[in-house]
Amino acid sequence: MAASAPAPPRTTDFPAEGRCSYYVEKKKRFCRMVVAAGRRFCGEHAGAAEEENARKRILCPLDPKHTVYEDQLTKHLKKCNSREKPKPDFFIQDINAGLNDETEIPEQLVPISSLSEEQLESLIKKLRKASEGLNSTLKDQIMYHPALHDALNDPKNGDSATKHLKQQASILGNIEKLKLLGPRRCFVEFGAGKGKLSHWVDIALKDAEKVHFILVEKVTTRFKVDGKHRKKNSVFERLQIDIQHLCLNKIPLLSKEKLPVVGIGKHLCGVATGSLLLKKRRKSDIFVNC
Repeated sequence: MAASAPAPPRTTDFPAEGRCSYYVEKKKRFCRMVVAAGRRFCGEHAGAAEEENARKRILCPLDPKHTVYEDQLTKHLKKCNSREKPKPDFFIQDINAGLNDETEIPEQLVPISSLSEEQLESLIKKLRKASEGLNSTLKDQIMYHPALHDALNDPKNGDSATKHLKQQASILGNIEKLKLLGPRRCFVEFGAGKGKLSHWVDIALKDAEKVHFILVEKVTTRFKVDGKHRKKNSVFERLQIDIQHLCLNKIPLLSKEKLPVVGIGKHLCGVATGSLLLKKRRKSDIFVNC
């Protein structure tokens, strides 16, 4: 019986020119990282190359998501993007943590699921007693803003994109209803992520004069949209810091310009909102969270 002919090679059977020759089994393709001249493997997969076998790569102790040559660890730690950087002036430890000298820090936090039935009943009674007389009825105020009309009606939108656009349109509608959508003010977006909420506020303001945006996010974010703005009257600044440690009074832009502050956020929890409300900079400062 004649042997069957070998299957024709696929484009994924060979690495692209100038790219790493390491085959990523999980993704069923070759690594797409660019390699140095004369090398077959990128730095991450250099251990797979015969000429690199003498050097060992280890996980970075600052961020285990990437590796480093063991003999270059000391040098790498000095320039690693995950290294601890000098704290800016507006960093004040736990300024928005909600604790004061009279508050006792619990010795141990335990999940509710670990409580016994008796402990859970006791907790429910305490919560009911503490909430007596409080007006806990929340009123939905879903609104709309024409700045997002075209984006909302884009047929390319999926369910997720439509959901986020509706939320952003509602926030803009509420900001406008409160008469906060105007010139000569500073919008501080907490938990900014890619900065899309500030993007739509900027679009809605059109050519309003002297508008500043401060985008607060504690982690490095990819695909940011604030860097794409080129309007002369709008200034964007991004701060990488946890809201827990952010002191608005010490942000240079706010200290220098003395503009009214409007705080906005699309993914800001109630605890963070309450803490910030207690630490407003001036009576003119207003925080909007949806």
